[in-house]
Amino acid sequence: MAKPITTFSCNECGAITSKWSGRCEACGAWNSITEDVPLSTGPKGKSLGSMRGKRVALSDLSDAETPPPRTASGMDELDRVLGGGLVPASAILVGGDPGIGKSTLLLQAAAAFAGKGLKTFYISGEEASAQVRMRAARLGLQDASVKLGADTSLRNILTTLDEERPDLVIIDSIQTMWSDTVDSAPGSVSQVRAACHELTTFAKTRGASVVLVGHVTKEGQIAGPRVVEHMVDTVLYFEGERGHQFRILRAVKNRFGPADEIGVFEMTGAGLAQVSNPSALFLSERGTPSPGSVVFAGIEGTRPVLVEVQALVAPTPHSQARRSVVGWDGSRLAMILAVLESRCGIPFAGMDVYLNVAGGMKISEPAADLAVAAALLSAREDIALPSDTVVFGEISLSGALRPVGQTENRLKEAQKLGFSSAIAPEGGKPGSSEGLKLTRMADLTSFVGEIFGAG
Repeated sequence: MAKPITTFSCNECGAITSKWSGRCEACGAWNSITEDVPLSTGPKGKSLGSMRGKRVALSDLSDAETPPPRTASGMDELDRVLGGGLVPASAILVGGDPGIGKSTLLLQAAAAFAGKGLKTFYISGEEASAQVRMRAARLGLQDASVKLGADTSLRNILTTLDEERPDLVIIDSIQTMWSDTVDSAPGSVSQVRAACHELTTFAKTRGASVVLVGHVTKEGQIAGPRVVEHMVDTVLYFEGERGHQFRILRAVKNRFGPADEIGVFEMTGAGLAQVSNPSALFLSERGTPSPGSVVFAGIEGTRPVLVEVQALVAPTPHSQARRSVVGWDGSRLAMILAVLESRCGIPFAGMDVYLNVAGGMKISEPAADLAVAAALLSAREDIALPSDTVVFGEISLSGALRPVGQTENRLKEAQKLGFSSAIAPEGGKPGSSEGLKLTRMADLTSFVGEIFGAG
């Protein structure tokens, strides 16, 4: 009989090694390597040909199936991110920074779904029942028909759920769950993998919806092995800056709805309030036109969102200029600066560059390239763009402006909020621009020459 191979994995990034070390070579985390207990390889002494199992049911691709039933919570922003509501027998993973409001959001969601007739359980492994009741009282949810429990033993939790047969279970959090069948500490890769597998299996076999709260690493990714995100049906991230009252619930994976959909909430003293028009909220504090301020017409999922991109360019007192970015990709900023210098002859050497997306919003789509370039040029030349203008477009390495998708939706959102002009790349679908002056540019050089009088 072959000796089982011992493997070790990192609790932070999930990297697997053959020996233990104090520091993970993949992510650089210290004291994060733990031993993985090997799983059983199946019946001993039997070949694959001698093993007979149950026949798998097969069907044609043309077979029609009814879409899964959904239960809407009444929280429109949450229902939008879930794809229209909660699907039975589904597993949902919610991640976010500590203190960002995950427990508050899920407690409000539990009360909302319980109000729709779902038998809802809230199991806390991080807080005592009294702490959860205090939060519920602060949110005005003390009368909600939600069953509350506090335990970390996976065996006890599954036994209780199997007897009670709930419709919705919220586990806060998956890193605190402990299975006595796995010989490792709670929060380790093996424990998280086993707990997620057991809870997901319970959801599929019992028809209940399970929501798992996950901790995140310092890079912002959900802690634990990446296989956890593959096990569940939906992965949501709760984003936001502690200094801002806005919170973004973003779907990065959804088997029952569109991915990259967002829901916007505002943190108040009475909990999280929904924001039905995020564009108006993100631009509410925008005052008179100032250099370095540009409004970007973006798309998040199926929703058009207008946000303010702010830039500051100043001579550096240091030998090496600083590049600081909040809410955007820092490497993409370096690319835009290189294109401006190489294709337009506008240098940024010896200058500190600061870029910020107002309101705590995070932008990932390349359509923000032109708005970022406009903000940088506006700050460098000390020229303010008109306050009634929105900008969007992708910049290629050659300096050409490439068209982006959903131009019509971007323009409609801008017009709805009172903007009268827009700057966009040439080509692509024309889009409806009734009542909106649309200026199309072919490349970055013509944009710089026409808007800023340089080139």
